Amino acid sequence: MPALLFPRYRDAIRGLDLAQVATPAQIPAAFLLGRAGRYSSHYIPFESVHMQARLVVAGITPGFAQWKNAMREAQRQLAADGDDKDDERVLRATRLAGAFSGAIRPNFVALLDAIGVQRWLGIASCATVFGEDAGLVQVSAILRHPVFVDGKNYSGSPAPLRHPFLREMVLRWFAEEARQLPDALYIPMGASVSDTLDWLVAEGVIPAGRVLHGLPHPSGANAERVAYFLGRKERAALSSKTNGAQIDAARAQLLAQMEALLASRPTR
Repeated sequence: MPALLFPRYRDAIRGLDLAQVATPAQIPAAFLLGRAGRYSSHYIPFESVHMQARLVVAGITPGFAQWKNAMREAQRQLAADGDDKDDERVLRATRLAGAFSGAIRPNFVALLDAIGVQRWLGIASCATVFGEDAGLVQVSAILRHPVFVDGKNYSGSPAPLRHPFLREMVLRWFAEEARQLPDALYIPMGASVSDTLDWLVAEGVIPAGRVLHGLPHPSGANAERVAYFLGRKERAALSSKTNGAQIDAARAQLLAQMEALLASRPTR
């Protein structure tokens, strides 16, 4: 297991004045992990890995707002610690803070339950993965530490695999995390993430058949696609922006994939 970076940054986090950090360009140099031309990567205390996780939800990279929220939570946890340096507890709390909060959470739970992920996890509903069953899920990003381009959030373009600096970040952090979770399924949040996970399958990092492609993004901006996937909206009522046939095909493929995975699962 890779050594934690957190001890190196603990004092810098304690002393960080977040009120003075209004943009990515104002992140103190102490948190800079690397830079290549227009791209920079900065430390975030997202190193905790749920070793029993059987589901990995992978985004592209934390944004600036998430960096600030994570630093604020880490400061709160460190203040509560006093002299007791329980770094793993601090890191667990920091990584869980705000994960899929707000309106996105019920959509996400409904989508996972609709394809049978709760059966893979052995629970009644994926609603509990944000509470008592949180250890079953790893909320992650293919670029663990925030990446900024010209001081703005990196959104996935150009694709990570096309840029050596970003590809190295994927291998250094996310691939090592994936190797610690050999029994997990992976849900990509976005096209760039999907392509990267497929590459990691080809590289032998993630077992074949474990990436669940095709779930609509659970954000409110994607409400119509989510509603149709869940059977809450009729195909005839869809707007011209939503491809019902494509969603039908994705749903059928995901259901078949989950049935195959469940059938091949060793009995316990």
